[in-house]
Amino acid sequence: MSRFVDDIRKAIRDGRLQKRFRGADVREACPGWAEQTYTNFLPKHRLGNPGGYTPYFKQHTDGSYSLIS
Repeated sequence: MSRFVDDIRKAIRDGRLQKRFRGADVREACPGWAEQTYTNFLPKHRLGNPGGYTPYFKQHTDGSYSLIS
């Protein structure tokens, strides 16, 4: 699993990040990653992504994301 996803899981567990989040929320809760990670990783690894990448997130109709178990 990705270290970035591990950071997101930990931030949710620690209460620094809500269960539904956006890239800007992750940037605040999990600092230290390359800027493009916050904008590219979530959509790249969402359920149904066109590239066939491992899905870690569900994208909701409001544009937010949540982890899939």
